[in-house]
Amino acid sequence: MEFFANFNIWLNEFLLNAGILAPIISCLLIFLEGILAFLPLFVFITINILTLGPVIGCFISWFFTIMGSFAMFFLTRRLFSNNFQKKLIKRKKLNKVMNIINNLKFTQLVLIIAIPFAPSFFINLGAGLSKISKMKFFYALVIGKVFVVLFWGYIGANLIECLTNPIEIIKVLVMMLLAYVFSKFINKKFNIDERY
Repeated sequence: MEFFANFNIWLNEFLLNAGILAPIISCLLIFLEGILAFLPLFVFITINILTLGPVIGCFISWFFTIMGSFAMFFLTRRLFSNNFQKKLIKRKKLNKVMNIINNLKFTQLVLIIAIPFAPSFFINLGAGLSKISKMKFFYALVIGKVFVVLFWGYIGANLIECLTNPIEIIKVLVMMLLAYVFSKFINKKFNIDERY
């Protein structure tokens, strides 16, 4: 853990001094954040917003976080899913967990993805090992990641501040409610649960 903490400090300093290369490096790191669990997404989103402006910075961060998460989902599905499904039959507890993941409704999946502090690496991994359809996961990413990027881009609160400051908790709850309402609307309009 100390290595990752020191790596994050070094990475923050490097990006702050990288000048025009900062948003390019930041986009690459946002993509990798979906694959590598220890990268600090909020730092890269903040750098994109500071260097590219709030609209373009948020849009590019949103695009690359979707691509990184979907790449992890796709690689997991392609490389590990079949072997995992065969081993799953022997383990009853793990089987129960995977049944819960397999039966997630679209709105539930969006909510899980939209939680700012949820580790996207594990969400992508779990979804890749499950039987959730590619398109259902992709659409959930498209909606859920909007709220993650907006939260880290405009609120930028860290975990400790969020847990100690009631206003930050209310902001998170409002974002979650918006994600839920929006995903309900999309699901009703396009019938995603039935189609995928």
